[in-house]
Amino acid sequence: MKTMKSALTFKSFRPLAHMKYAPAAIVSIVFCGVSLGASAQSIVVASTTSTEQSGLFGYLLPEFKKASGMDVKVVAVGTGQAIDMGRRGDADVLFVHDPVAEEKVVAEGFAVKRFEVMYNDFVLIGPKADPLKAKGSDIVEALKKVAAANGEFISRGDKSGTHAAELRYWKQAGLEDKMGSGYKACGCGMGPALNMASSSNAYVLADRGTWLNFKNRGDLAVLVEGDKRLFNQYGVMLVNPAKHPHVKVAEGQKFVDWLISGAGQTVIAGYKIGGEQLFFPNAAK
Repeated sequence: MKTMKSALTFKSFRPLAHMKYAPAAIVSIVFCGVSLGASAQSIVVASTTSTEQSGLFGYLLPEFKKASGMDVKVVAVGTGQAIDMGRRGDADVLFVHDPVAEEKVVAEGFAVKRFEVMYNDFVLIGPKADPLKAKGSDIVEALKKVAAANGEFISRGDKSGTHAAELRYWKQAGLEDKMGSGYKACGCGMGPALNMASSSNAYVLADRGTWLNFKNRGDLAVLVEGDKRLFNQYGVMLVNPAKHPHVKVAEGQKFVDWLISGAGQTVIAGYKIGGEQLFFPNAAK
């Protein structure tokens, strides 16, 4: 469309201004063509809130636009909701962080193939004073202390990747139905959950990327980190056009390929806040 646009100079349009009847069909075709061209150069990516609220997409997508000329519309929701968007065909690409759910949607035929992109980790956030003595490097022991004291704990409760991880840790602690009376599920994204924890000095599980980009910390601090169970892997998948023929296959695959390419991985590694790297690329193993 760039060639077409450059060819349609002011002089090209002058004869139309002198025609007795407005060339509605011609104008319609021109603007329809522009609209279709713009549409073909954009994709919808359903992703987790952590990739957006950490600031990664704000850093990553301009670089992808430079490399491809394509626009990316991100719908940032919990991973479970993002995967459901893929099942419905409401997105071209899924960029999420729940490997079990990701493998399942591929097995069901709603996504073509899963590629690992990057990782970071989950951390348990809580009041600096740590009244429940949860601080350490064992997430399971920390949750046991929170539950035993009926400590205030804010859960995402939204079927996100972070929520799925949190539920795994409660289960490993043998407390999946015994989180204590202080347990509250907000059904919200990571940012709002952190805001709630900040306002009430509660404990909350967060991905490190969103935490590092979070400004309203109040008296909160990282209390538990370093447990290998807190590893947080992200994957990317093209929604299967066999299920949804309207999926933009070529454009979506271009985004997937760029993310796992050397160029995309370098951009991911370059995203830092206060000198601290938020995500670690691991597509090439």
